[in-house]
Amino acid sequence: MFDKIFPKIHNEGYRFIVIFCVSTIILYFINGFLGFIGLVLTIWCYYFFRDPERISIQDDNYLTSPADGVVLNVEDTKGPSELGLENKKFKKVSIFMNVFDCHVNRSPCKGKIEEIFYKPGKFINASFDKSSEENERNYYKIKSTSGEEIIVVQIAGLNARRIVAEVSKDEEIDQGERIGMIRFGSRADLYFENYQPLVKADQKTIAGETLIAKK
Repeated sequence: MFDKIFPKIHNEGYRFIVIFCVSTIILYFINGFLGFIGLVLTIWCYYFFRDPERISIQDDNYLTSPADGVVLNVEDTKGPSELGLENKKFKKVSIFMNVFDCHVNRSPCKGKIEEIFYKPGKFINASFDKSSEENERNYYKIKSTSGEEIIVVQIAGLNARRIVAEVSKDEEIDQGERIGMIRFGSRADLYFENYQPLVKADQKTIAGETLIAKK
């Protein structure tokens, strides 16, 4: 119960929480109502950076969600050109994270990080399709233990200003393991080939737990 009320905080969040707390104290001395607004925003900031434990299925026949949020779309598309995969066909599941979702991203499968590629870009609303090609983003190419190429893309949103990677090239990772986070509203795209999607648009997802696709 205590963990639900006061969840674990991601390391990226501590300095923001301190800034919000100090700002709240200053606002309180200026005006009580402004101080109250600051308190509400500080509580929001605390919960934005929550980093709860998740339990994954640990099964190579499934891909789990890389993000908390809502499925925007499920489609057939070409692979990311940034990784030299533009001539291969993939299925893509896009998940939108609003400012109330947990923003810690997780690996959809067990495997090895073969490549990480960061692409600077714009900060268009992450719910728009063009954000996948124009916004700041970070690509992870994962070779699963079954030999599949799985791509996770962190895409910065309208309010996001930093993508944080927590893994490195050639690192071995487990299904559901943390790979990074995006600050303040964003999107995650998942590319895969030999799996069948299990989700549809408008479905809610939980990172590391929701089953996205099955072989």
